[in-house]
This record gives sequence, structure tokens and C-alpha cells, in this order.
Amino acid sequence: MTFFVDADSCPVRIREIICKTAKRLQLPAVFAANRPIPIPKNSYCTAIVTEADDQAADMYILEHAVQGDMVITRDIPLAKQLVDAHIKVINDRGVVYTPENIGERLSIRNFMYELSVNGLAPERTKAFGKKEVMEFAQALDRETQLLLKNVL
Repeated sequence: MTFFVDADSCPVRIREIICKTAKRLQLPAVFAANRPIPIPKNSYCTAIVTEADDQAADMYILEHAVQGDMVITRDIPLAKQLVDAHIKVINDRGVVYTPENIGERLSIRNFMYELSVNGLAPERTKAFGKKEVMEFAQALDRETQLLLKNVL
């Protein structure tokens, strides 16, 4: 099992939690981004700098993640492709994307995008604080344990 992180927009605190988890469980974590992203130093965490193209990190993850891995991303179209490939996906707030909820999430995302393009965008997402960090850490631990249980 490998953690793949869409690191272009991943908060620092979330990167730290992923690296601590990877080290504790001795699992690799790959942080893909189209620019250098600082990650905590440990032998289980690797930063991959892709081409500067906007979707290059997404493409790297799509090409390398396999069933049994976990991807951390807030990119809903990427999450949809990964869920369709039976890959576990969570976002940086601890939301687990599933075949049951990803279609609705994508529809909402597309609707909000259309509002934004037409100058009607509502206020952005809520602040990212301790509660969201805790929810992410709990989801990461829970979903990792489920994946590891299915592998063994």
C-alpha cells in the first residue's frame, strides 16, 4: 500500500500527518506536485516534481496509483477517476469518496464552477482549523486500517 498525495494544494499540517503515518506504519508516501513542495524528512516520504502543467501531478497519480493504495486529494474530477478505478480516496478534511457519493460531489463541484464562471460564486469553503485536521487524521487512520486489513 502506498499513499499518493495530490500535493499542489495540500495543507502543511496534512502533509505532516501523512508523513508521520507513513513512518509509523512503514508505508511509502508519494507527494506529487507541479512545483517543489516541502515535506517532512523521513525515508518513507518522497516528493515528485512533475512538469509545470496544471494537470501533471494528477496524471502522475492516475498512472501510478493502483487498487490497494490510498490517494489524498481535494480535486473532485481526479477523485472520480480514482474511485472508478477502485482506489481509496479521501480529501484533506477527511471526506471519503465512494462510488455512492462521488457522482453527487462532482455534480455540485461542476455547478459551483458554472456559478463561478458566471460571476455568481458563493463564498468559498470554510476555514481549515483544528477540527478539520482532527477529522482528517481520524479518517486517514480508519481508512488505512481498512485497506491494510483487506491486504493481509
